[in-house]
Amino acid sequence: MPVSLYMDVHIPKAMTAGLRLRGVDVVTAQEDAAATLSDTELLDRVNGLGRVLFTFDGDFLIEADRRLENGIEFNGIIYARSLRVSVGDCINGLELIAKAGNMADLVNRVVFLPF
Repeated sequence: MPVSLYMDVHIPKAMTAGLRLRGVDVVTAQEDAAATLSDTELLDRVNGLGRVLFTFDGDFLIEADRRLENGIEFNGIIYARSLRVSVGDCINGLELIAKAGNMADLVNRVVFLPF
């Protein structure tokens, strides 16, 4: 089953557009009217939609640790440091995860880009 992505509010529109051109299922926090949710609320929202979060926000790494420590399941987080990865590398990595990955493989995991 392909991986459906959810783009955090800080992700450039160019990444979302590039992924959509490649046939990747993507929703943004802005499109979902979720741009002002807290990290905890946003990750709950992403889980409810059956998607994996892509973010540049390191606070989600803390939230992932908290959930793992407390046995709270989450669909997965893909994290990149915005100053250390190009738009093209993000698009390539996210496309690979979305098309070749499996949702079940990402549950309770944080994947770092670039690979």
